[in-house]
This record gives sequence, C-alpha cells and structure tokens, in this order.
Amino acid sequence: MLINKLFDTAIIGGGVAGSSLLFTLARYTNLNNIILFEKYDEVSQLNSNPKANSQTLHVGDIESNYTYEKAKKVKESSSMVSNYIKRFNGVDSCGFVKDKMLLAVGEEEIIELKNRFNEFKSLYPYLELWDREFLEEFEPKLVEGRDEPILAMGVRGEITTVDYKKLSESFIQEALNTEKNIQMRYNEEVIKIEKENNIYKITTDTTSFKAKSLVVNAGAYSLLFAQSMGYGEDYAILPIGGSFFFTKEKLLNSKVYTMQNPKLPFAAVHADPDLTENWNTRFGPTAFALLKLERYHKLHLKDLISALNIDKSVTQVYLNLFKDKSIRSYILKNFLEEIPHFGKEIFIRDARKIIPSLSASDLKFADGYGGMRPQIIDKRKRELLLGEAKIKEDGIIFNMTPSPGATSSLYIAWQDAKSICEILNASFDSEKHKLEILNN
Repeated sequence: MLINKLFDTAIIGGGVAGSSLLFTLARYTNLNNIILFEKYDEVSQLNSNPKANSQTLHVGDIESNYTYEKAKKVKESSSMVSNYIKRFNGVDSCGFVKDKMLLAVGEEEIIELKNRFNEFKSLYPYLELWDREFLEEFEPKLVEGRDEPILAMGVRGEITTVDYKKLSESFIQEALNTEKNIQMRYNEEVIKIEKENNIYKITTDTTSFKAKSLVVNAGAYSLLFAQSMGYGEDYAILPIGGSFFFTKEKLLNSKVYTMQNPKLPFAAVHADPDLTENWNTRFGPTAFALLKLERYHKLHLKDLISALNIDKSVTQVYLNLFKDKSIRSYILKNFLEEIPHFGKEIFIRDARKIIPSLSASDLKFADGYGGMRPQIIDKRKRELLLGEAKIKEDGIIFNMTPSPGATSSLYIAWQDAKSICEILNASFDSEKHKLEILNN
C-alpha cells in the first residue's frame, strides 16, 4: 500500500466545520501541507446541506433557550461567520439579509419576552419590540384569525440566513487560492486512524497518508473514530433526526421563532423562508430518535451499535428523559408527526402558534429535507450534553458539534488552529485574523 508524503495537518470531514478549519489553517498559519478527506463526492452533503438545517445564523438574540452568558459567547462566534461573508463577497450567495423575530403568544409569554428584551438589549442594541399593530402590517399572517395577544422581538438589516454548503465551498476555494499545498480527497472514506511515533497514519478505502496532527470533524463518526483509538469511552450518542413541512405557497417574509419550553432540550418549532425553494415558508423541525447516523444514507448497523454504546448509564439517561411528562409527550408527538399523511394533522397544532389560519391541507411533508443531530450522552454524569463536545489529545482533536455548530464553525476552527500551531510549533497570524474575521 502506498504511503503518501507527510502532511502538517489532516482534516476528516468536509462539512462547514472541516472546511472552515481548512480555510483558517491555510490563510492564517505558516503550515504548508494540509489534506482534507470527504467520503462523498462534494462538500456539505450531510448536516451542512441547506436541506438538513434551518439555514439560520444563530446569534443568540431570538433564541429564547439561550441564557445571557451563552448568548454572549454565541454572538462572538457567529459574528465571525457574518464578518467572513461580508469580507469575502458572500452576501446574497452564502449569507442573506432577512428579517427575523421571536414571537410571544399570550400574556405569560409576553411578560417573559419583555423581560428578555430588557435584559438582552444591551447585548443586541438593534433589537426592536413589534406590537400587534406593527405585525399586522409587517407580517399579516401572524395576526390573521388570532384572538390571543401577541408581541415580537424583532431584527432587521442583519445577516440571518446562511447557505452553509455554499459557505463551505467558499472556505475551500479561499484555501485553494493560497500558495499552500492543499489536497482535497473527495470520494475517499477514512476507515482507520493509527498513531505511530507521534505521527498519525490515516488509512482510507484506497490508500494511506501520514500527518503530524489531525482534526476529525465527522459528526457522529467523530466519536466512533475517537473510541477506536481508546478515547471518549465515557460518551455515547443519542441520534436525533429532524423533519420539516412546507406550506404550498409563500406565507412569510421573515424568520419566526417561538418561545422555547424550558423543559424540552430541542428547538421549538419555527418558520423560515427557505433558500432552496424560492424562499417559500418551511416549518419545523420535528425532533425524534432515529436509528441512523446519517439521514438519507446507508445505515451501517455496526457503527450505530457502537455509537449508541448502551449500558446501564445510557439506559438511565433514557429513563430519566421518559420520566418527565413534557418530554414524554413531546417524543410521542414528534414520532406521530413522521407518519405519512397523518403526521401533518398533529404538526399543524404547533404551526398554528405562528400562523393561526393555517390548515393541515396547506402543508406538505418536506421530502428529502431534515438531518441528524447526534446528541452526546455523558455516561459518567448520566446526562445529555446540550451543545458541542470535544475530545482533545496530543496532536489530535475530535469535534462533535450539534446545532448550532455551523454558526460556531469559524470560532471552533480558530481555537483548533491555535492548538495545532502550539503542537507543531507553528505560527498563527493573529493580526491578520483579527482584521479579517474578528473585527466588524
């Protein structure tokens, strides 16, 4: 078997996480030899594909499940993506300026929204409160047929919508535009990683490569690679799938998010203008346990069993989830929503919180849309980790980044690039990075 030349860094995974790291290493470090492996024929075929996510740049301003501290961190990381889009000519190709809002329905939610507005206004000075009269002109479908009082916290004039596949393609092109030796290995699946004398041997389905450092950005497979090397044994995966529904005509111009139930670990239903369907309105996501690691791709049963990593600790996490009546009802409802024809009769109840006049006949299941969000279970703490997880060893990093990982992609890439530079005694051009990516 041919052993190719030694690379400074290898990246496994060509989604927005892997491609943003490639860009960051190529443009802001003095590392010269970088290779990226993508097992499919082009980048962002899974969760970074616009059909698999809500196409949202999660800034923390209208996400009601974010605490102030979390929002502050997300604001910093998301600003790097918007800065990139503006600086590298991505407006109206990668990123789009669209209005968005957080909608409160009923007196209780309105009080909560007003309190949130007062707390978060200093962090997001552009936030506005939109009353019923304003909404009747701005987004009339939100008011039509509604008896309850409503109020929205809205945003205008910001980049809110991102095509993360095109963003990934832009990252790769900018990396290739440098004078570095960048190798892109499409249709090449990594099947084994071994460490030999502080060098990583990467075996694919065709040949082998070597690298001084390695970053795995492969979704659920990041954990499987880690565990194959003896790392991350205390983690397991709860595979959560999500689906969407389209309206049969465009009903909204804005992204409309709803107030989050604090007991539920998954996103509340929202409505988004969909960039893949001429900005038609897409509702979702649903969230349900699905025994797959990649939606709409072949199931590898052995990989699934390894990822589930079921034992007494994992079982206890599942039991704890089902003990809560709200979570139990939510899981059942989302399961029913996946049943053809019948599902939208269940889903319409949530959708009507946004558009009261909507009927089930106005909806159609979004075939081919939706993705997988591998949620990480910490077996030691016996709890579900809501957010990104990272395993970092000497010279190798494994990233497991459920939503909003795409929003944080450049921030995670920045941190990983600095770690790689430290390991390899390489330099990172902080001034250039600050000028181009960190500064507005």
